[in-house]
Amino acid sequence: MDGSAEIAIIGVGNDFRHDDGVGWAVVAQLRNRALTHPLPAGTRLETCDGDPGRLLGLWEHTKLSVVLDAAHADPPHPGRIHRLELDSAQLGTAGATSSHGLGLGEAIELSRVLGRLPGRLVVYAVEGADRTVGSGLSGPVAAQVVPLANHVGEEIARFRSERTADPPRRSGS
Repeated sequence: MDGSAEIAIIGVGNDFRHDDGVGWAVVAQLRNRALTHPLPAGTRLETCDGDPGRLLGLWEHTKLSVVLDAAHADPPHPGRIHRLELDSAQLGTAGATSSHGLGLGEAIELSRVLGRLPGRLVVYAVEGADRTVGSGLSGPVAAQVVPLANHVGEEIARFRSERTADPPRRSGS
């Protein structure tokens, strides 16, 4: 990665394990939407298999990273969305659960140790129903793709609003 993006939207998962592809589906929805409603300059849309090193490379040097992933809970509530937000102060102490063996929690820890955390990390995890081999999302998970894309748009708008609301700092005053 060139590190020039201020905002990274990262869909994590595997498009060939049914509901595990929800992160990629949301990124595809955002790419489609960007054809008529462009994303702000400095925003990057990416997909990743969840490898900690790749995640680190995608979010390093960003001020905001939004990660979209599948989650599996017991008992499951397919389609339920979980949101976790961490700023750089909290990122050093948090872990997260993913549907992957190694993933988000390990990427956060590796980024912390290497000093390469994003300024703010927002994670959206959707509880899945089916992670067997195959393509296509289950109904409850597919129903969350557009709402999640809307949530991402709201995250970007909120971030940009906060950035413009902060008064510039003057040195020597």
